[in-house]
Amino acid sequence: MKKLIVLIVLYFAHSLTVDAQNLLSRIQNNAYTTSEVLEYRIHYGFIDAGVAKLEVDAALKNVAGRSCYRVVGTGKSVGAFDWFFKVRDHYESYIDTETLEPLKFIRDVREGGYKKKQNVSFNHAKSTATSEKKTINTPSRIQDLISSFYYARTLNFTNLAVGDTFLIHCYLDDEIFPMVIKFTGREKINTKLGTFRCLVFRPYLLEGRVFKEKEGMNVWLTDDKNRIPIRAQADVLVGSIKMDITSYSGLANPVAVSK
Repeated sequence: MKKLIVLIVLYFAHSLTVDAQNLLSRIQNNAYTTSEVLEYRIHYGFIDAGVAKLEVDAALKNVAGRSCYRVVGTGKSVGAFDWFFKVRDHYESYIDTETLEPLKFIRDVREGGYKKKQNVSFNHAKSTATSEKKTINTPSRIQDLISSFYYARTLNFTNLAVGDTFLIHCYLDDEIFPMVIKFTGREKINTKLGTFRCLVFRPYLLEGRVFKEKEGMNVWLTDDKNRIPIRAQADVLVGSIKMDITSYSGLANPVAVSK
């Protein structure tokens, strides 16, 4: 489940190369706004394994003199799955409203016997990220697990062609994770909320090489100005894990759905 959560979030970031003078250049954001709420259910085969929620605070916050969105992501195991593998995850990202880069990242997770608490500060002018343990150098437009969702939703996908790929850099646990994202086409996805027109992406983690395709996953993103994730599905050693949207509110634009 931990690997699935990381994969789902990482795929949304797109690494851009900019010079130092443009590090605070404004990026236009028409994809989301304050008070947006997205909720999901996670299935392991036919078993309800967990729920997840992403919420943008109604009020903007101030971090180091910068206006920021505060985004909170939570996830927890449910039902029988909760008995043998308890998950209680809490993430916070403070995203600069102009640059759409994270300034602060908080992670407090419990996943089975694994526990992790971390507070990270990003200095984009110096290209560094600092946690309780260390300071590391970061590439331009570095994103955390939560901010990557929201930053990538502002990108222009108008001229995407099947087979186009993107490079991602995301911060996690004092490391930088590179990932390649491949655009595989457009599909209509049926859910309990209706039928959505979607863009389909397939992420591949890089660890010296691209993972084999069978070890990847698919992610469906609404083919509209919101670009919210509707579904993510990954094959595992036994069966598959799927995440489906269960509710949404506070969207900035009409959604590509027929109820």
